[in-house]
Amino acid sequence: MPLFFQILASGSKGNALLVASSKTKVLLDAGLSSKELVKRMDKTPGNPAHLDGVVLSHEHTDHTRGVGPFCRRFHLPVFCSQGTLERLPPQTGLLPQSHIFQTGRKFIIGDLHIHPFSISHDARDPSGFVIEHEQTRLGICTDLGIVTHLVRDRLKTCDALIIEANHDLKLLMDGPYLPHLKQRIRSTHGHISNGECKDLVKNLHHQKLKQVFLAHLSEVNNHPQLVLETFKELTEDPRWNHTRFHVARQHEPSAPVELI
Repeated sequence: MPLFFQILASGSKGNALLVASSKTKVLLDAGLSSKELVKRMDKTPGNPAHLDGVVLSHEHTDHTRGVGPFCRRFHLPVFCSQGTLERLPPQTGLLPQSHIFQTGRKFIIGDLHIHPFSISHDARDPSGFVIEHEQTRLGICTDLGIVTHLVRDRLKTCDALIIEANHDLKLLMDGPYLPHLKQRIRSTHGHISNGECKDLVKNLHHQKLKQVFLAHLSEVNNHPQLVLETFKELTEDPRWNHTRFHVARQHEPSAPVELI
């Protein structure tokens, strides 16, 4: 099997992503309850008992809610940074095994080569990832306050991208959130907007980029149609005919993708 991935959930109520090769299966983030993670995985080719581990991007609850109970139930190791491990919510409880990675240094699970890199977010040591299998590269970058040169450099030449498109700026500013929360979202340690996401993706254009998933949408300050309208410039441009765009959902898994 080539590199396979399927987004189980994406948004402020929980995030989880299944990535697999023919030999290795990992879950990236476990932001749903253990029960719900099992339920979502029933809709994928994966089996929780056959996972090789759970990789955490950072400690926020929408990325770690189920990690303790899920990993204890299936005896799974957790891979995360030292900062993330130290800041896991108290309800996580004991982990069966924990393996520390350092941002900027590759680590390997089975035949998946995982490259974590630093991103700007209001967490202790948050990471984006590029996951490599043979000649295939999947880039994952959500919970991103600002697009840095490092982010652009790490995500270039990926065959598929999962990128945050958190909010529509007008909806956010005109919406019900209190001023301090709006400021947090707009800050360099918050989340990027639809427009910032489009500019990043546009900068990453190359002929091998086959799939782009627009992820971590706010249910209050965004809407799938607004995201697609923002990306209309690209989807109608013949230079992007080789790339398919999708909006990741909160309440149901995305369609599975195989990268060949």
